[in-house]
Amino acid sequence: MSKLLITGGTGSFGNAVTKHFLKDKKISEIIIFSRDEKKQHDMFHYFNSPKLSYIIGDVRDKDSITKACREVDFIFHAAALKQVPTGEFFPLEIVKTNILGTENVFSAAEENKVKKVVLLSSDKAVYPINAMGMSKALAEKLVGSHARNSKDTVFCAVRYGNVMATRGSVIPLFIDQIKQKKALLVTHPLMTRFLLSLDDSIRLVELAIKKGNQGDLFIKKAPAATIGDLAHAILNIFNVKNKIKIIGIRAGEKIHETLATQAEIACAQDLGGYFRISTTKSSKYEEFYEKGVVNKFNHDYTSENTKRLIVPEIEKLLLSLDYIKKELNE
Repeated sequence: MSKLLITGGTGSFGNAVTKHFLKDKKISEIIIFSRDEKKQHDMFHYFNSPKLSYIIGDVRDKDSITKACREVDFIFHAAALKQVPTGEFFPLEIVKTNILGTENVFSAAEENKVKKVVLLSSDKAVYPINAMGMSKALAEKLVGSHARNSKDTVFCAVRYGNVMATRGSVIPLFIDQIKQKKALLVTHPLMTRFLLSLDDSIRLVELAIKKGNQGDLFIKKAPAATIGDLAHAILNIFNVKNKIKIIGIRAGEKIHETLATQAEIACAQDLGGYFRISTTKSSKYEEFYEKGVVNKFNHDYTSENTKRLIVPEIEKLLLSLDYIKKELNE
């Protein structure tokens, strides 16, 4: 029997992965570690499970996360500041949580001889242009650094794009604007984003837990859509005629996102629906300074060149989401 700790466990991912692993008979306890006592209170009453325990703490506080890691076997490190505009205004806060907080979690895991840690990263870590993406890129580097030196703990990561219908994402925003009979605010109609379901994100971390080796980075292949088509699909699903208002690209945003660079793809293992990339091929400095990579590069894997969904396909995908079903019933 194993103990699982989820940092930032009261978020959309934490709730979904908790629901999934509560069914796993190999998991004896799931520990939710977060700063938000209200959300922990809500989870306590929603799940009402003896397998769940809750710890109020902050990954910025090394002592609190070190104590939380005692006798833990696996960690999903999901705690992070994720909003791109927030990071542009308060970059130091992003550094404190996403970089220094990640180092605290990793160090605490090593001190407590945790078996495996899985970092949740983002497509914004690739060619980052905003503080949030830069912090996630450095968090991935911490995975590689700890993986090179750790004896007892395996460090690996998953990287994925937008998870549909999670808190703070565009789908709930569009639906809220529909309910208020307002125009749907679209940054740029031709902007593309990967579309991933919460179930897909859970399968990705489950793959990392089961098959992740030291320094592995797993990437889920995913389709993409333009924000304009996504807005039209949501209007069609709810059978409404709200206008669409173009507001322009916000600070720190890209037109297209990249899930893997051409250099990463050149060295990746293709697992069908996933890529496995090693963040640490060697601990020897000469491998970096003298030899380099001789594989033939191909191209970046981006939301522009992946499979592009058209409006009817987006509608079908959205209608498969529990969140959308619930909103339609209401």
